Amino acid sequence: MPFAVAESLTRRGIAPVLFALRGACDPARVERFRHRWISVGQLGRATRLFREEGCRDLIFIGTLMRPALSEIRLDFKTLRVLGNVIRAFRGGDDHLLSGVGRILEQDGFRMVGIKDVAPDLLMPEGCITRATPAGSASADIARGREVLAALGPFDIGQAAVVIDGHVVAVEDIEGTDGLLARVARLRADGRIRALSGHGVLVKAPKSGQDLRYDLPTVGPRTVEGAARAGLAGIAVIAGNTLAAEPQAMIEAADAKRLFVVGLQS
Repeated sequence: MPFAVAESLTRRGIAPVLFALRGACDPARVERFRHRWISVGQLGRATRLFREEGCRDLIFIGTLMRPALSEIRLDFKTLRVLGNVIRAFRGGDDHLLSGVGRILEQDGFRMVGIKDVAPDLLMPEGCITRATPAGSASADIARGREVLAALGPFDIGQAAVVIDGHVVAVEDIEGTDGLLARVARLRADGRIRALSGHGVLVKAPKSGQDLRYDLPTVGPRTVEGAARAGLAGIAVIAGNTLAAEPQAMIEAADAKRLFVVGLQS
């Protein structure tokens, strides 16, 4: 997704700079763009590099394994705001990202969302695959949305799997890929008795979430995981969900006879 955003900006004549986190980015892909390397905890180095590159608008993109505070390479700037950093770590991912964003905004930077700078990467409304929701799928989608709305204030996850009206799993720290793998294991172990081809993965931002950070994302890998989990399809919120490699995602879903649908927010 970071590279898709960079390519979207480049197509519109905007020159992006990637500030890549060591250990979390593929160097071969980063090298395609103007870039600088930083480590988690180096707020001082990061802000200096932002200014050296003339960057005022910043976008948080991609996933990061949450490090322990003891693993962070603290520089002087980070030590100065350590209290704010610790408070940011005491919560879910949305709380962490927005907390770090506020620290950077206090230094004069502007945090912007992917949906503001690369709207072409957002999921459109309606079904984008040959297969469409049928049977109990619509009711499963509605139940999934209700569950996510209820869980949102707890900053837990952005996805749930509902099969024939039963909520069989919700996303936690393992992410969507892990959620789908768990559902596949439950099917294999006989814990889920519903026939393959039933059930929906529903994804939505958390209620009250700052939509500049950590939007739900779907792509070809999500489709493959949903297929292995024996689901009928995927439902996400149109305009507030990122579609990584959309054409490849559509082709994968059509090949697996799964639906992918963008829901009205």
